[in-house]
Amino acid sequence: MKAFGRALCILALAVRGGAQEPTAGATMSRLSRSAAEDLARSIEELNQLRAQIAAEKLPLAQELTALEERLARLRDEHDRVTRAADDGNLAIATINTEMKARQEDLSYIGNLLDEYARNLETRVHVSELQLLGEAVNAAKQATDNTALSMPERFAWQLALVEASLRRLFDALGGMRFPGLGVDTQGTVAAGQFAVIGPVALFRATTGGAAGLAVPQTGSDKPLIRPLEGELQEGVKHLVETGEGLLPLDPSRGGALKALVQKTNLIHIFEKGGPIMWPLLLASILALGTVLERVLFLANERRKRSPKALEQLFAEVERGDTEAAIRTGSESKDFVVRTLAYALEHKGQSLPNALLYAQAQELKRFQRGIPILDTVITLAPLLGLLGTVTGMMGSFALIGGELNAPGAITGGIAEALIATAFGLGIAITALLPFNFLNTRMEDARHELESAAAQLELLVHRPAGTEAAAGPGSCEHVPAAAGHEELRHRQRELQPVEE
Repeated sequence: MKAFGRALCILALAVRGGAQEPTAGATMSRLSRSAAEDLARSIEELNQLRAQIAAEKLPLAQELTALEERLARLRDEHDRVTRAADDGNLAIATINTEMKARQEDLSYIGNLLDEYARNLETRVHVSELQLLGEAVNAAKQATDNTALSMPERFAWQLALVEASLRRLFDALGGMRFPGLGVDTQGTVAAGQFAVIGPVALFRATTGGAAGLAVPQTGSDKPLIRPLEGELQEGVKHLVETGEGLLPLDPSRGGALKALVQKTNLIHIFEKGGPIMWPLLLASILALGTVLERVLFLANERRKRSPKALEQLFAEVERGDTEAAIRTGSESKDFVVRTLAYALEHKGQSLPNALLYAQAQELKRFQRGIPILDTVITLAPLLGLLGTVTGMMGSFALIGGELNAPGAITGGIAEALIATAFGLGIAITALLPFNFLNTRMEDARHELESAAAQLELLVHRPAGTEAAAGPGSCEHVPAAAGHEELRHRQRELQPVEE
């Protein structure tokens, strides 16, 4: 091809030169031959090249075919891998969804187990927490402990489920186990529990005390309420041997608890502490005084004689003092008796005699009122003293024996009982105290009214005529004086009940 090109170039130059130099024919001939030779060589090379291309075309076509087949296989492989990747992504999404669902299921189960742990503590008897307390606390703390893995948390919670299942089978027919209880004095005692249905019984190892185990606030140790008589002996035998008779309680333990927790006045008095004895003495004094005063007032009311009083006034108005004195001496009415004494001693001084007689009679009505006044003032103070001593005992236990909440509440109960009794005695004594004061004032008013009326009858008004006589009163015949006396009598006359 290169020779062919050179020949064409020489031919072109020769043609151009021939036009300019006609004498160069020989040179042109030589160039033409050279170009022909180059053309022949170029054609030969072209043929050889064609032959070479023809020889190499088949392998290249075969190689191209193989490459195309390989490309097809790779595309198929790519499609298969792509489908596998899509399937894998779909499977991963499905697995993630399933894992999320399982995670929610695990969370739900964990919440159920946590709720179960918290509810189990309130469903079982307080004495059983001495057996299940460790497992219950571990299960309750598992949810809040972030350092635990999920398998460890479930292990702690399932341990409580297993313990509660063992407890369920053990509770069939009743179960016994050792434990600690607190007696009514706040002493922690070791002993044996027997749980039969909703009822838990306890028997101390030392001392032999036996009774019903009841929950107490703020402690995992139950309070032991002692039983009495044959029932206590039966409980001792039942707890010790696991065999015996137990009274049937259709209320599922309610009646037995009510029987044990039933309190009477003596029990409350004992729990009130030593200050209850002065309060008891004060209440006895108040009660005795009230009873004596009520009987006294009833007796005085029975002795009242309005007719004798009217007769005495009529005799004084007639001037018959001796008859009035005899009437007063024979009467049991304190008003009539007072007026008779004043008439008997009117020679010295009628007003002074009236005041002295009134004071003597009112002294009888006033008897016992100072005692009630003292009790009303003293009882709340004694109750306050009991409150202070009880709280002092409770705070002393808080500083020392923390495992006996029954003793702490016992001190608080002592304080409250003493205060309640003191206030109750004061309030109870206040009502008869006011009643007696009212009755004394009524008696004072009656005596003063009768004394004023007697003075009006004895001292005649000016300008009236007198009927003289030894030991007689002055008569008031004047109509004006008599009318004035009646008017004053109506004003001073007490209103009868």
